[in-house]
Amino acid sequence: METRLFCHLVCGAMLGVGVLGADAAQAQTQTQAQIQAQALVMPPGFGPNPALPKPDKSLLPTVNVAPATAWQGNAKPVAAPGFSVSAYARDLLHPRWLYVLPNGDVLVAETNAPPKPGDSGGIKRAITNFFMKKAGAVTDTANRITLLRGIDQHGVARTRTVFLEGLNSPFGMVLVGNDLYVANTDGVLRFPYQTGQSAITAKGSLVMELPGGPINHHWTKNIVASPDGKQLYVAVGSNSNAGERGIEAEAGRAAIWEFEPASGKSRIFASGLRNPVGMAFQPNGGPLWTSVNERDELGNDLVPDYMTSVQDGAFYGWPYSYFGQHVDDRLTPGNPDLVASAVVPDYALGAHTASLGLAFYDADLFPPAYRGGAFVGQHGSWNRKPHSGYKVIFVPFLDGKPAGPPQDFLTGFLDGKGNAQGRPVGVAVDKDGALLLADDVGNIVWRVIPDAKPDAK
Repeated sequence: METRLFCHLVCGAMLGVGVLGADAAQAQTQTQAQIQAQALVMPPGFGPNPALPKPDKSLLPTVNVAPATAWQGNAKPVAAPGFSVSAYARDLLHPRWLYVLPNGDVLVAETNAPPKPGDSGGIKRAITNFFMKKAGAVTDTANRITLLRGIDQHGVARTRTVFLEGLNSPFGMVLVGNDLYVANTDGVLRFPYQTGQSAITAKGSLVMELPGGPINHHWTKNIVASPDGKQLYVAVGSNSNAGERGIEAEAGRAAIWEFEPASGKSRIFASGLRNPVGMAFQPNGGPLWTSVNERDELGNDLVPDYMTSVQDGAFYGWPYSYFGQHVDDRLTPGNPDLVASAVVPDYALGAHTASLGLAFYDADLFPPAYRGGAFVGQHGSWNRKPHSGYKVIFVPFLDGKPAGPPQDFLTGFLDGKGNAQGRPVGVAVDKDGALLLADDVGNIVWRVIPDAKPDAK
């Protein structure tokens, strides 16, 4: 509600027709003065220059889990004014990530964490696992990718088939030519693909090993391709919260890797990214962006998750600092030289929101004010009072940069009693321009469309 209030007060002139009724053309010609005015009323923990409080350390970390209940009856999320949401597919098994093939078929990674024998010891881990199960995060993993095709008069996928199975906690997917790449938790596999296939039975080839192992604290591995398809980018999260297992346990982690399929060569493209999950190239030749989950146990309002453009060779702070040169003194010895080089992220997304999904909007179905902006799936907090996240937000862009406060786009994932009816994860734009959302607690893929076409009067 707080974010929506900001939208009504400040963002009406920017969001345009279909959200708050303002003129979309004015949104695209917004002045720098307006952007600066909006920044002054940014929700706490959001925007390019978030106010960061002092760390609040305690022996026992905050735990505030929203128990998972799943959607009851015909209940569904609440779309922004001017939009409608419906279930595109139900009864999936922990759907986490989405990928839209060029022919319009939708791939859904039904997946969860693999066994982690090295990440199960200690009282703190036992307590965390208990609450994660309560939040719906601990389930079996189907280890498969399901294909959804077409749409009927009720907005439901016409056909649904098992596309790939026998995988190892798969997550990211990307097609380059006739090669489909799937990022398992421990490596990138390549599969042959032909347009229109409803299933792949060929065995995949391992093209790149990824950090896995018995701890594998952040297990999801995402993958995207450069616009020309010559490079792949693979996101790998850290093996700890804040480096408490020692920096040697973080080899190859907390980073985005660049992989060249033609040569098989790979290198770390950017580092110091605690858990980069969502990745997307900005439309019209823009850079790679990522959404990053920041560290815990520094208080309710530290550290904000963020989205940022990714600079080649840049260091983004983890585990030594956050948001530039704000030192995290829990890891000793520190690294002053690295801290001095730390790049400040572009846009904070709120503390503990678990901002995972990231998709730029480059279609024509939504009102013009949405073009070029970014949708973010916020999985929701488990260690903050009050809860944060549990929604899909939209971040408008202007001249290639985030411009103004976030706007609630899909809410209602928490019921009136603080239970999680669903949890947003991956977001994608389908071939028709609708927004798709993977809901891993509801076991649903949701589809959002406008009530009227953008040119409707």
